[in-house]
Amino acid sequence: MTDFEVRERVLEHAREEFLSRGFSKVTLDEIASDLGISKKTLYKFYPSKEELLRASLHAAMRSAGWELERISSSDSPFADKLAEAMATMGKYISRFRKEGLADIQRNAPSIWKELDKFREEHIVSKLVAMIVQARNENIFRPEIHEQLLIRMLVSSIQNIINPQVVTQYSFSAQEAAQSILRVLFEGALTDAARKEFHVFEKPTEFV
Repeated sequence: MTDFEVRERVLEHAREEFLSRGFSKVTLDEIASDLGISKKTLYKFYPSKEELLRASLHAAMRSAGWELERISSSDSPFADKLAEAMATMGKYISRFRKEGLADIQRNAPSIWKELDKFREEHIVSKLVAMIVQARNENIFRPEIHEQLLIRMLVSSIQNIINPQVVTQYSFSAQEAAQSILRVLFEGALTDAARKEFHVFEKPTEFV
């Protein structure tokens, strides 16, 4: 296995652990043991837990930013771009657990600030720009506040599309996502756009 492949495995596993359990409850020794690699190998790439946290979270955010950039610059119909962008956002947000995020915010505040700044500049800004475009093209009603709409979406996904909630009910994560998108965005569409677009009839996969 190449160094690149090892680093990718480490980043992916560490990210899942940090986001589900929290920064303070995860150790580098545990991550090395889980992956079946030596502590020496892990420390060669990431000599501190803070560096591993920073690298793992930034990798996820960069990936989300690249996907949104690809979507927003594509030639697809706007309705399709919006649906894909929302699904992409949901895919990433659904991996974040409130407990893990709260622990990071409390125990790694400088990294939390970096993450929050990156999210605002590279994720939220792209989504807001798409909604502004939709409003300018008379797809969304003029009174819709784009920042508020995005915050509502983020909050809904974080609170509903996670294993702790989904396993308690009969709906799946995909069904929950579809309902969230329909409730939030159909109400934001103009009457004309609602007749023309069928953004929410396509399955939305959060995997």
